[in-house]
Amino acid sequence: MTALLSDVFSAAGPLASTVPGYRLRVQQLELAERIAAAMAGNQVLIAEAGTGTGKTYAYLVPALLSGGKVIVSTGTRNLQDQLFTRDIPTIRSALKSPVRVALLKGRANYLCHYHLERSLSDGRFLSRDDAVYAQRIARFARKTRSGDKAECTGVPENATVWAMVTSTRDNCLGQDCPKHKECFVLAARREAMAADLVVVNHHLFFADVMLRDEGTAELLPACNTVIFDEAHQLPEVASLFFGDSISTAQLLELSRDTQLESLASARDCLDLPKFCTLLEKVARDLRLVLPVEPARYALQQLEAHAGFADRLNDVLKELAALASLLETQAQRAEGLESCWRRATDLQVRLQAWQSGANLDFVRWAETYSHSLQLNATPLAIAEIMQKQMSGHPRAWIFTSATLAVQDSFSHYCAEMGLGDADSARWESPFDYPRQALLYAPRNLPDPNRPEYAEAVVEAAFPVLQASAGRAFFLCTSLRAMRRTHQLLSEWLQRDGLDLPLLLQGERSKNELLERFRSLGNAILIGSQSFWEGVDVRGEALSLVVIDKLPFAPPDDPVLSARIEKLRREGRNPFMEYQLPRAVINVKQGAGRLIRDENDRGVLMICDPRLLSKPYGKRIWRSLPPMKRSRELADALAFFAPAAAA
Repeated sequence: MTALLSDVFSAAGPLASTVPGYRLRVQQLELAERIAAAMAGNQVLIAEAGTGTGKTYAYLVPALLSGGKVIVSTGTRNLQDQLFTRDIPTIRSALKSPVRVALLKGRANYLCHYHLERSLSDGRFLSRDDAVYAQRIARFARKTRSGDKAECTGVPENATVWAMVTSTRDNCLGQDCPKHKECFVLAARREAMAADLVVVNHHLFFADVMLRDEGTAELLPACNTVIFDEAHQLPEVASLFFGDSISTAQLLELSRDTQLESLASARDCLDLPKFCTLLEKVARDLRLVLPVEPARYALQQLEAHAGFADRLNDVLKELAALASLLETQAQRAEGLESCWRRATDLQVRLQAWQSGANLDFVRWAETYSHSLQLNATPLAIAEIMQKQMSGHPRAWIFTSATLAVQDSFSHYCAEMGLGDADSARWESPFDYPRQALLYAPRNLPDPNRPEYAEAVVEAAFPVLQASAGRAFFLCTSLRAMRRTHQLLSEWLQRDGLDLPLLLQGERSKNELLERFRSLGNAILIGSQSFWEGVDVRGEALSLVVIDKLPFAPPDDPVLSARIEKLRREGRNPFMEYQLPRAVINVKQGAGRLIRDENDRGVLMICDPRLLSKPYGKRIWRSLPPMKRSRELADALAFFAPAAAA
């Protein structure tokens, strides 16, 4: 395939003749050749390719030419849609490829005929908007072929009504469903089975394919290659799905569904509504044990809260009572039998969480506005990952712009259980010394000092003036983000500067990005959501400010448990775990700046530890080779040519 690849990617090849603006990049061709070789030999390949390499085409071309079945897994549903609707059709057209392609999402993305019909007949919607949206969804259901809610443009993706008209693993009736033959989820899976190339996302891959939870287990054995794009996200996603979570929202949903099923099939069982009401009460009481403000709690913190253990026992007691009663009614209808199975499953999982019998998992909780989620997360995923990857020989490709720390993949291989897998990296083809400047300001206080946010805004303000806005201000916590927004508002008002301020959470991520691009002089202040997966090309983004080095908070329950485990093993958790993760996060944040060969910009990292600590060198040496300076004058001068023009 190597000779064929060099023809495809050549300056006179099919990509050059069909893709506007295409040009040959040596890095892209070399990456494609390495991927093709790994696919041919059923090998594992870890590949880092800097921004601008064109890694999407570098893996899609070999995938389309391979002749085998390929699963491509991306970081987000947005990237999934981009691959399926834009990138793959472009390459298929260029190569005149007959390859059959399918898009497969998690079941929550597909309309469920049964739950839509039941919700419409019940008519108990949470708001007037939901009632209106439900009618729009009903019209959409009559004409859609895919049932993908992303195509239902008249209803916001985050509308609460979607939970009432889609299914979950818990409440799907499977083959017992009266709408089984019309099921959009099953139709999508049939298409995936028949396709040569299937596009999924990481969450679906681990929930559906690896864990064999929802009937997609047949996809993996039939496949010759798995390609993970945005592979730096895998350790986090894998940890989530190799563990377990039980939430009060699931208990409330079980209660709601049971009451609806009892109205339809067991009106004479007067105890069912009563038992459901009792379960709802104890589930809400369990949530109310903890403060309203969303937060994460270690097990010791949970146990220290008066009443937590008692309220958890109350939930188990009422759940057991409901499960026992449902067992006596299960034969009356498929829906009641499904609720019985769900109640029993939740009871078993909740008892397992309470017992903490598996010492390889850390137990912790997370609170949201209206729910509490109890989690059990594996302390290490390497062995689980190795087990999942063994068996049928196939190629496994892990690719991202950010996997290495100073040319080394050792931390990634260790965390993912990849041993001494073949690895390679390619620098970005962009001219970073000409296009970008790394500015690390002098005289900032220690990041733990209470006045740190004020000092950061004071240091960044003249640079924001020089850049005329056009900036991302990336913060490492929501608290810092809100404080930065408050301070910048005051500074802009004081100096009479008309630079629009956009804040993460005020609107959806996509809406904020559209506003940022269209305004052309905005400052977008964001936290984790904007550190990666965001592409703003051109002058609209010319400055990226990072307030602190993004070390995960040491009191995070999962992190602290993993640190303790590494210490027990005589290892250095900071150098082996915390620092590599921070490096990859900094690389992601820095990657927002230069997205095109004509982009120019300043990356301002405010944290003094970048230069004052020995480990700081490992961080800035892992960044692209841009010019570096500690002088404010250099940062201001960088924007001078643009200002003069």
